[in-house]
This record gives sequence, structure tokens and C-alpha cells, in this order.
Amino acid sequence: MSGALGWSALRGLRGAAALLAALAAVTASLASASPAGAAVLSDRHTISHWAYPASEAPVRAAPAAHARSVGRLRLLTSDAQAELYLALASRQVADGSTWIRIQVPSRPNGLWGWVPATALGPLHTVDGYLRIDRRRLRATLYRGGRAIFVAPVGVGKPGTQTPGGSFWVVEKLRAIGSPVYGPYAIGTSAYAPTLSEWPGGGVVGIHGTNEPQLIPGRPSHGCIRMRNSDISRLWRMIALGTPIEIV
Repeated sequence: MSGALGWSALRGLRGAAALLAALAAVTASLASASPAGAAVLSDRHTISHWAYPASEAPVRAAPAAHARSVGRLRLLTSDAQAELYLALASRQVADGSTWIRIQVPSRPNGLWGWVPATALGPLHTVDGYLRIDRRRLRATLYRGGRAIFVAPVGVGKPGTQTPGGSFWVVEKLRAIGSPVYGPYAIGTSAYAPTLSEWPGGGVVGIHGTNEPQLIPGRPSHGCIRMRNSDISRLWRMIALGTPIEIV
């Protein structure tokens, strides 16, 4: 598979020192804070940050070791690619430790929590975002405040709609074994709200198709389909960790 770091790269992450150095630089450049007392790491439209996990640490509801667990970091995706997490904000707590607020790929969509900075590898920076408009059946990739890619899409049919919300690019896959999916696929952090029997438990992907005549339209079970020429262009242009806005 192409695009995501493998297991050997995961083991080579530099860990807390590199992450904390990156946090210092990010905090200096982003003055706003959300939630209260936390420095913003990702605004989801211009500059965002993501990281690979360094351990399978629990995800907490608040930035404290005694807070309720809402999940656990995963090292690998269902496609055996390196999992990655969007870093939303950072907060230094009373004991001097730094915690990172992350969004967690899971069903139901929209779960977030906190992990110690030591549970993540170095932060990576990504510019721009991908917007999927389900009403207009259009995908637009923005970078530097302007649209650099626009294409028609197919989305979920009534009863198996493509979920709306804020997500991100988790992995980039090449030739996934069937002409149904076209030459490339982009794995997202979104999960189908009603179906779970798909590979990966219902992960929503952006992929090509062997039925281009159905695009634009609503032919899918929740995934986002593109004509093969369009997914080939997008696959080359979009970066891992890029935020996805489905409206």
C-alpha cells in the first residue's frame, strides 16, 4: 500500500521530545485557544496537525490520568496501515505535563478525547481541507485559501446516507483488489451510521468506480465515489491528515 507509514516507521518515532518541540512552535503561531485554556493545533481549514500514536494509550474524557476512558489509541487501521489522529488542541496541566485533544475514529462519529503528549509521535502539518457537498454532489479540495481541485461525486442513497461531519484522511490505498473501487481509495475517519458489515466495520472511503455513468448521483451505501480520472488526481494531490468536511 502507498502513502501511509508502515509498522517499522511507527517503531522509529522519536516520541515525546520531538512532539513537545513541535508543540512549542505551533503554540507560538496559533494564539487562539479552544476549549478554554487550550492552544489550538488545528483549525481544519488552513493549518491542521496530526500524529501517529506511540502507544495504545487510553483516550480520556478530560486531560487527566484519572478521567473517564472513552476509548484507546490504535496503532493500525483495519487495512494494516499506520493509524493517525487529528490533533485539535494542547493543554499543559498543573503537574507540568502536556495533553493533546484528539478526534477518535469510531462509531458513533464525532468522538473526541485527550491523551498525554507522550502517547503520540511528532506532529505533522497539513494545509487546507477537502469539502464534500452532498446536496450539490461535489468535492472541492482547498489549499492556501483557494480551490485547487473540483469534481462531481456519488454519495449514499436514501437509507444508507453518507454521514455528515468533520473527519480526516487516515490512509491512501492503491488498487484495492476490485474494479468496483477503481485504481485508488482514500480511507477516512468516518463510519457509516447504519451499516457495519463492510470491510473495516463500515469505514467510509473515497474511491473510484466501474460505473462512472452514476456520477454525479446517490448510488452508494455511504462511501464517496468518483470517476477514476478524478480519484487518480485527488489521490496524488491530497495529503494524509487532511481534514474532510462533509456537509
